[in-house]
Formats: sequence, C-alpha cells, structure tokens
Amino acid sequence: MKTQPKIDGFFKRKHTEVTSSIPDSNIETVASENRSGSPRIKTTDNEVDISTLERDPGLRPQIWNYHVNKRDEIRRAYINVGPYQPILSKYPKSGSVTHQRSFQSSWFKLFASWLEYSPVKDVAFCLPCYLFNKPSGHTGKNAFTLEGFQSWKKVRDVKNCSFLNHEGKDPNSPHKIAEISCLDLMNQSQHIQKVVENYSSQQIVDNRLRLKATIEAVRWLAFQGCAFRCHDEKKNSINRGNFLQMLEILAAYIEKVDGVILDKAPKNSFYTSPQIQKEILHVFSTKVKKAICEEIGESKFCIIVDEVRDESKREQMAIVLRFVDKEGLTQEPFFGLVHVSDTEALTLKKGICSILSHNSLNIQNIIGQGYDGASNKRGEWNGLQALILNDCSYAYYVHCLAHRLQLALIASSREVIHVHHFFTKLTSIVNIVGASCKPNDELKNAQAAEIENMIAIDELETGKGMNQIGTLQRAGDTRWGSHLKSITSLVNMFSATCTVLINIIDNRTTYSQRGDADAAYEAMTSYEFVIILHLMKELMEITNDLCQALQCQSQDIINAMNLVSSTKALIQELRDDGWDSLLTKVNSFCEAWNIDILDMNARYVARRGRARHEQDDFTIKHYYMIDIFYAAIDSQLQELNSRYSDQTTELLILGSALDPREVNKSFRIDDICQLEDKFYLQDFEDHEKIGLRRQVQHFESDVVRLPEFKNLSTISDLSQWMVTTRRSTTYPLVYRVVVLVLTLPVSTMCVVKTRLPNKMEDEFLTNSLIMYIEREIAEKFSTDSIIDGFRDMKERRVLF
Repeated sequence: MKTQPKIDGFFKRKHTEVTSSIPDSNIETVASENRSGSPRIKTTDNEVDISTLERDPGLRPQIWNYHVNKRDEIRRAYINVGPYQPILSKYPKSGSVTHQRSFQSSWFKLFASWLEYSPVKDVAFCLPCYLFNKPSGHTGKNAFTLEGFQSWKKVRDVKNCSFLNHEGKDPNSPHKIAEISCLDLMNQSQHIQKVVENYSSQQIVDNRLRLKATIEAVRWLAFQGCAFRCHDEKKNSINRGNFLQMLEILAAYIEKVDGVILDKAPKNSFYTSPQIQKEILHVFSTKVKKAICEEIGESKFCIIVDEVRDESKREQMAIVLRFVDKEGLTQEPFFGLVHVSDTEALTLKKGICSILSHNSLNIQNIIGQGYDGASNKRGEWNGLQALILNDCSYAYYVHCLAHRLQLALIASSREVIHVHHFFTKLTSIVNIVGASCKPNDELKNAQAAEIENMIAIDELETGKGMNQIGTLQRAGDTRWGSHLKSITSLVNMFSATCTVLINIIDNRTTYSQRGDADAAYEAMTSYEFVIILHLMKELMEITNDLCQALQCQSQDIINAMNLVSSTKALIQELRDDGWDSLLTKVNSFCEAWNIDILDMNARYVARRGRARHEQDDFTIKHYYMIDIFYAAIDSQLQELNSRYSDQTTELLILGSALDPREVNKSFRIDDICQLEDKFYLQDFEDHEKIGLRRQVQHFESDVVRLPEFKNLSTISDLSQWMVTTRRSTTYPLVYRVVVLVLTLPVSTMCVVKTRLPNKMEDEFLTNSLIMYIEREIAEKFSTDSIIDGFRDMKERRVLF
C-alpha cells in the first residue's frame, strides 16, 4: 500500500541542524553551516536584559542569535539608543606601513543615522543592516554586519566612497530597505493590529490620559523615595499601596482622569501592573543617563566607585561620574548601581566598562579614579586603579580624601594606649546605659530633671531648639564624626549618665549588671578619663570641620588640600599653647561634678609593670602632658603628614597654582606648564604645549590684575567666572587645565544600607535611585516625552 505524503514532506530542510549544549543551561546552541562556512549560534533563552545589551558592534551577538520573540524588543532598544559612535582622541592606524590610515570621527556627522565604530576591533558597522539584513553568502555583503569594514582608503575616495556605495543609489538597496524597516518598526500606528482595531482619536486621547496618570504617580513616588506596592492590593483591601492610592486621589479630584483609569479602563490596558511601573522608571532612568552623557559629551570625566554588601549579602557597586559642565560647575551625578558577583578588581572593572560602554562613554576619557582604600581598588599591580590605568594611563587614582582622613585620625588615636583604653571604656558606658529601654528612660528623665534645675538657677539659656533631651551616641568604626558625637553627648549628659549607672548598681538584681555598671562608673569618674575626654573633644572639633568639608560634593580638591594644611596648623597650635587652657577646663569640670582633682606636682605612682615610672622626679603633670597630651596630638600630626605625601599630593600642589588665592600671592607659570607637561601630556597637542605658556602669560597680564578676579576664592569659582565672562573661549588652554584639575575627585559617596534592596530587582533599584538622586534632571522631562519613550520600548496593545 502506497504511503500517503504528509504535509511536512513538502518542506525540505536545506541544511542539517546539529544541536549541541554549552555550559550555560539557559542557552541552546544550534549550529548550521551557512554559505560562508561560519556557524550560527541560536539562543533559545527568552529572557534578555535590555538594559545591559552590548553596545560595541564588534562584540555584540548577531540579531538572529536571539530568540525570535525577543528580536523586535531588542531592535527597538538599539534604535532608541542610536548608533554606537565613540569619539576618541586618537583612532588606531592600519594599512601599509607607508600609507597608514585611521577612522575619522568626522564621518559620524556625515553618516549619523547608521554608521557605527567598534573600538575593540577598529572596524565600522551599519546599525540598520545589523538589525534587519540577514548574513549573506557573499563575503563583501557582510562587511557592515559580520566582519566589519576597515578599508579607510576607500572612504576617502569621493567617487567610489565605500560608505556611499553601502547606502546605494537604488531606493530598494538592502541598506535603505533596512532603514525603512527601522521606521516601520517604530511606527506602531501603521502596524496591522492597530489598523484592524481602527482606534478613534478620542480613544488615543483616553489612552494617553490613562498613562499620564500612571506616570505622574510613579514620578511622585520615586521623587519622595516611597514604596510603590503593598502586600494586598485587592479592591476590598484597607490599604492598596501607595501607587493605587495615589491614582484614586487623582481620580477623586480630576473628573477626566476618573473616567479612564482603574475600573473605567479597558480590560487589556489598565497600566497599573508592577511591570508597567518598572518600564516607566526605566524610561525616566534612560533619559536621565542620556542627559548626563550629552552634558559630558567629549569632555574628560572621573569615575567614583564604592561597593557595599546589602542585607541580602549581594555586592552592589555604585558609580558616580564627576565632570565640569558647560557652565563651569562641577557635577557629580549618580550613574547607576551594578550587581557584581564578587569584589575582585577584574569583576569591578568589567562592571564599570559595561555601564560606560552601554551609555557610549569612552573609557579613554577617564582622567581620574576615586575609591576608598581597599586593597582590591588601590592595589598598584592588580588593583582596580591599575587595571583602569592599563587602558587609560592618565586616569590618576585619588584615595577618597575624606575616607583617608577618617582612617588616619582613628588609627592614630588608637595608637596611643591610654586613648585606646578611653574609647574602650566609652563604648562600654554607652552599651550599659543604652542596653535596654529602662536605663534609656532613666537617662532621659535624669537629663530633664537636670535641665529644669539649671534653668531654675539661671545657669542655662532658654529658647527654641535649645536644651534638647537626647541619648548617648555610639562611635562608628570608620567615621570620625561619630566619635565626636559620642564624646559630645557624654559631656552634655555626664551627670545624667552617672545617675543611671548608680541606679543600676543599687537596684539591678544580676551581679553582672551591677559589676559592669560599677566598673563603668569608676572609670568615668576618674581624672584620667575626664582629661582624655576633653582632649579628644578639642582635637575632634578641629579635625571634624575638615572631615565635613572633604565630604562635601561641591568641594574642589585644591581647597581641600588647603583645609588639610590649616587643620595641621590648628593641631600644632593646640600642642604648643593648649595645655594650660585644657587643664583649666578639666579642673572646672571636675569641681562641678565632684571628681577628685590631682596635684600635678605630686609624684606619679605607676601601674604594675611600668617600672620606668618609678623615678623620683616623674610627676603627674609629666605623665598627663607627655604620655597623653603630646602623644595623642603627635600621633595625629604624624598620620596627617604621611597620608598626604604621594603622587596625588604632587599633582595637587602643582594644581594649586591655579587657585585664585595662590594666584593673588604669586602667579606660578612654571607650575602650570609643568602640570600639563608631567600629568596631562596626552590632553594637549604639540603646538598647544607651546601655546599654553604664551596663553598663561597673557592670562596673567589681562586677568589676574582685575578687581573681580581678586574676589574669587576657589578654583571652582574661577571656572564659573571664566565661563560667565567668556574668558574660557579667550584662553581655552588655560581653561582646559582648570577643568582637568577640577575634575579630580575629593571624596567618594556613601551607599546607605537598608533592608529594602534585598526585596528589589537590581534594575528596579537602580532606576529608583537615579530618579530619587537626580530629580533635578528627571523633573525636566515632560509627560508626553515619557509616553513616547514608553510606547517605543516594545509593541503595545493600544495606540498612544
């Protein structure tokens, strides 16, 4: 009996498909030999992170390798960000030795809609052809899609320009068809589904109004840093979450909105789901980052990186870019939060390069790196700064000045044994008093009674915000300011703290509580504890101003080094002339709280094991002045001197020649020229190096003598003043040096640890942070532009 042919028998496969597996369980490899003999890799993974798509055309996978259901979404993502067109200071040369040629950035302007360049492979590509034209068996047809184009000689040929030939004169050329396909993909109103639905103009208006309400709710919640959703969002729920509650408020006060949202919306387009909220946040975030990149343009910038482990034990790396904008202002926008699998330097570098590349920022434009002092970042051989320096030799590493100062002060204070014992006792006192609610309440009651008594006898002034009741503060391990708060709180609540400790000794039932409180009270009421308490308070008040100044984002690096110098001078002044005043304060404090005052001329009785103190002429004054007062101050001075003596300090010293305060004293032309010659050689052409000295000389005779110049106080003021008075265009080389010095980082940012991130996706958290931190940029975008961006992300069910 003759077998009947089946329907699939009419369709013969042209090539035999061989399926193989690769280590990634989410990827299925299907290799089929095409005419060119190269295997194709087909991915069956339907989940692709659009925000992390590879931008470099030489590294990205072919569009046909993605799952068929994701291709249009990926195409839209690439069309929205546009062709990858990195502007490099120098492009690599290729070709014959006698006639080497290179890619030219001016070609981007001539072929702006499609031309792409791969810095990794030094070849050119076509974005529309990559998105829609399938690889051909003819080798020449794949030049702008697979292999890349590198025959720069043929581009210069006016009659036979390869770029013009690629575009083609025929309206039906493959390139022009690919461009039309891009336009058709983004024009959703002409898609078959939309044509069949035949949306009326009123329906489109209602759709846009419905989405506007959602966008405004998302915008407000993101700006306020509020949670979006709730665990129960059903109609009968008492609390449906901030997002839905916000929509209900809008509907209650705006009649038009009430008619199109929530229950009044079509069943297929409520636009209230978590996915819609995330997509709107993504549109905002993309526009913010694009605005930041446009502001940076071709300028140099600095990266500031800090990584932290959140509550869910995930390593997150935050990235901030520092640059000088067109108005001469120093900007430090938050640029993203990247999840990294570990904290190795290579992993951190890959994360940084990925986010910079995705946003078309060239790593070669980095002129500074700002991190903390962790070995994986500051390592001179295998650290992050070394890996970045391999790609950009002028990206100078600046250890966060604030963090460096914090470490110096804390480490130096712990080096003195007596000071170390003091902080140990201080921590014990804070822990005992703040161990539970009862001693905390007793502390507040004792403090309130003391304040009332002092006011009654006219020992305290009264007024709004004065005489507040507080608690003892704990000192952080790496925050010098927290040490000052802890000491200050104990000084202000000394009597109340003593009262609480006595109550614990008398009334607590357990021997451990009574014993700990008794030891704390004995230590607290000793003369040695009181004198170190006041010494460290004065020392911290001097250095705390510097710590706060270095943490200020608007602080320029030259002014920061001046603050370091002034802090050293104040500490030295305390050492030279501060002993007598300190002793007077301590004795007055002891008299007020009934603490025994020691006779400074009496012989000091050493503790057990300190045989050298058993000399007859060793007095108590000698012990407190030499072993504590001088030792603590000298230790901090030594640390401050050693922490700011590396290559960065030399760069800062030369850069101080541009500080207006230094210029008013003496204009150091040689230092400015040496700054360019030694540190920023790559940023100036040969003829500009010669012209810089001449411009600096003209700048001195024309600008420095002006009255308004003498009113400038920082290099930031100088930068803004040059832009305002158009001196930046008159003296472009001088202004370039000012910008380069100003771009160097002063401090890294602090990442706040919360329990919220472990419940949020990385992209959702990043977009929310960008919206919250960079609200000044985000609030400039109109709702209509957000709707258009939302519409172009992927195929929508309704027409906007």
